[in-house]
Amino acid sequence: MHGTVDGFSYGLVTPVAAFIMACLGGALGLRCTARSVRTERSFKAAWLALGATSIGSGIWTMHFIAMMGFTVHEVPLGYDRGITFASLAVAIVMVGIGIFIVGYRGATPMALVTGGTVTGLGVATMHYLGMAGITMNGEFEYNTVVVSVSVVIAVVAATAALWAAVSVHGFLASLGASLVMGIAVSGMHYTGMAALSVRLHGAAASAATAGAGGESPASLLAPMLIGPVAFLILAGVVVMFDPLVVMGKPDWERRPPRAIPAPRHRPSFPERTSWAASEPSREGSASPHDW
Repeated sequence: MHGTVDGFSYGLVTPVAAFIMACLGGALGLRCTARSVRTERSFKAAWLALGATSIGSGIWTMHFIAMMGFTVHEVPLGYDRGITFASLAVAIVMVGIGIFIVGYRGATPMALVTGGTVTGLGVATMHYLGMAGITMNGEFEYNTVVVSVSVVIAVVAATAALWAAVSVHGFLASLGASLVMGIAVSGMHYTGMAALSVRLHGAAASAATAGAGGESPASLLAPMLIGPVAFLILAGVVVMFDPLVVMGKPDWERRPPRAIPAPRHRPSFPERTSWAASEPSREGSASPHDW
């Protein structure tokens, strides 16, 4: 027996909130990656690590906020905390690998393809590993073609995001890039969810007409989301206090060059080399030896 899947139990609330978190994580990650290009080598790794953690946390938070609206009518759902947080670690590590490749190699075609592929596979792995952390009296089945489409979306979106991180400058351009990234990540998530069907086990199928009890997904997931959401807020505060991260250019590049005043004219005097050379010649004057 197949279960009845509902991915929008709260209507548009969870998709919109998930999209906002994806955009926030993407915006922070893109600006931190762009900041690493304009900093000393000793601080580059720190900015790249902050960017990877921001993007990974944003994608993970987006996924599980969207999952708050996911229910299977016939059975209650649970979440394995170990697998759930392992999906967060996978997202941060694999996004970090992609960001470090582009951060140190630049926006070369090979670096973008390699980094984008690793990052996209990390996003897809996070999604399906997070789904594997759901416990219920049944099992998930996936449409292979639709799953493949979701992975392609993740890789293309990640490659475009990495290109934007090192190529797009300025606040408005980065805001547009983060919106595109949020749309792509959300699109990947819901494409993956469209590939999903649930097959109930025998005991669950026989009890389906009796209804399902247990806690709601929102009450299960909300405590696990507190840490990553708090991190994104703190990272946002750090970014907002660094104008180079926000605007994309240092102050001295945005200000027009100041005119340097011309030096005041000083009268020049002939250089005096010796007392004899400085004395004017006096014709007809007697020397002391003539006296």
